[in-house]
Amino acid sequence: MKVFKFGGAALRSAATIRNVASIIRQHQNTPLWVVVSAMGKTTNALERVVAAFLKHEDYHTEIQNIYTYHQQLIEELFTDTQTALAILDEHIRAIHSTLVCNKDEDEDEVYDQVVSMGEVLSSQLIHRFLMIEGFTVAWQDARNLIRTDSIFREGKVDWKITEMQIGKAKKETAASMVITQGFMGADEQHRTVTLGREGSDFSAAIIAAGLNAKSITIWKDVPGVMNADPKRLPAAVVFPELPYTEAAEMTYYGASVIHPKTIKPLALKNIPLWVKSFADPSLPGTVIHDCKVDGLLPVIVFKENQCLLSCKVTDFTFINEEQLSVIFQAISALNIKINVMQNSAISFSCCIDFRENKVMALIEKLQAQFEVYYNTNLTLITVKNYDEESFETYRKKPNVLLEQSSRSALQVLVKDL
Repeated sequence: MKVFKFGGAALRSAATIRNVASIIRQHQNTPLWVVVSAMGKTTNALERVVAAFLKHEDYHTEIQNIYTYHQQLIEELFTDTQTALAILDEHIRAIHSTLVCNKDEDEDEVYDQVVSMGEVLSSQLIHRFLMIEGFTVAWQDARNLIRTDSIFREGKVDWKITEMQIGKAKKETAASMVITQGFMGADEQHRTVTLGREGSDFSAAIIAAGLNAKSITIWKDVPGVMNADPKRLPAAVVFPELPYTEAAEMTYYGASVIHPKTIKPLALKNIPLWVKSFADPSLPGTVIHDCKVDGLLPVIVFKENQCLLSCKVTDFTFINEEQLSVIFQAISALNIKINVMQNSAISFSCCIDFRENKVMALIEKLQAQFEVYYNTNLTLITVKNYDEESFETYRKKPNVLLEQSSRSALQVLVKDL
């Protein structure tokens, strides 16, 4: 049993979808579970729908754009379009009705119910296309596989129930190939809960762990895991192999090639993770497994849309453990992840992802006890496994607001990159 995951870039056009089918055909003699994302930039479009809806602005034009995009794909993929168009119509109606029915719900809950529909639509269309192409393939609803808590947009997995549900689905599925969705699960009330942005990699890892799969392959638009984003640094190189721990640290710092939560469930079951190019499947790619690699190159990670938040005591006392506890409790209550933190005698600063509603809620909580300042539109640069040259290059970047280094990593927070 193997698990494949294809992201939006691999499903963005009729040509790339046919390419996905070609890749799957090369492995059709192996039992295969395929996890798919929404097609192209559909998730971004659905996020714009939700944002407009919450601001009481027009969102119907964006939904029409989503419909037109999928309609064109269907017309290019299918000779008989009737069934596929019926699937599309059903999902567009569901988006409209979900918005109306959830107008009084929590913003994050509305987000999850609507944005997740991109994955469901994509998986049903891909399932239909593969059937027409002659594959024996079943469709599974990921919400029947992955059980989460009720923290919308950042669902935490109930591993015991999830493994039980995946095991049950495996036994009950006669087909050797299964199509399902990434990015989503369901809570005890069967409400859709997403696993975090770009969470389809994590979904694939959860399913691989539940299946005790032989391996998992994430098909990307890059030739493997690289030591930097080639769009920023054209000289970036591919790692042939990486240890689980190194890959996990890279994702923690924001390396976008793999979702940060992907590594742990695979490492615990010693399931190798391959990162390969869907554009050229013949390339060797990168394997992440239980190994030791000496002399790794510096890894350079750019994490955009960051916010620097600083809390200053108001009574001239020093920052102490009690005050830090107040800050951390507020951050934890809002389910915010700290990317970098630093304190001086009278202030505490941290770098976090800028999600406006979360940041504003945090500031409101902290202003009761601290003077709070914040900067946005920042980029966090992390240089892991730095050498002398990379250390000096990045610490001398202009407009550095915060710098921190350890034995193995340098981090600088900069503005106006």
